[in-house]
Amino acid sequence: MQSDAVVHVVDDDAAVRKSLAFLLASEELPARLHESASGFLDDAPRIEAGCIVTDVRMPGIDGIELIRRLKERGIALPVIVMTGHADVPMAVEAMKEGAIDFLEKPFGDEVFLAAVRSALARQEKDSHHGTQITEIQGRFDALSERERQVLEGLVAGKANKAIAYDLGISPRTVEIYRANVMAKMQAKSLSELVRLALLIEPK
Repeated sequence: MQSDAVVHVVDDDAAVRKSLAFLLASEELPARLHESASGFLDDAPRIEAGCIVTDVRMPGIDGIELIRRLKERGIALPVIVMTGHADVPMAVEAMKEGAIDFLEKPFGDEVFLAAVRSALARQEKDSHHGTQITEIQGRFDALSERERQVLEGLVAGKANKAIAYDLGISPRTVEIYRANVMAKMQAKSLSELVRLALLIEPK
């Protein structure tokens, strides 16, 4: 990790900011807290290394708009979005805009810390990106047509029941396809599956 790397926590909930700051401090990860996206953007020009953890739903500028504004300013820090269960479509939208991961609340300490460490490592090293894309494309090519349809539904942020309705199959069958897709794509979580799918999606 770069010595000047800082984890920027952007959340309008003071309790969330406090608990995440405590957690980061316990791992000796430097953190800065911001109660709004606009407050963070005021500091953004002076930020050189680290990552951003932001709530997706905030008053004023939300997490998705924050990512867009960072891109406009050419600030390429990795962004992790935090989301409530009902806001998974918003999290998927954030990933399409460039977020590298999303965490569904409530999440465990280790899940959070692993995502932060991964983001900090990613900021330092993105060199094997091309090789990685080729590998992921190979996994995608191995999916059946039905598995691809289920994957498409998941990337659109749809629940199993909605995918089942769209495809005219049972939710249980969707669960089986979903498990197959996760295995073939070598994804450990829904957020990782979405990230892999977006990496090979034609822009």
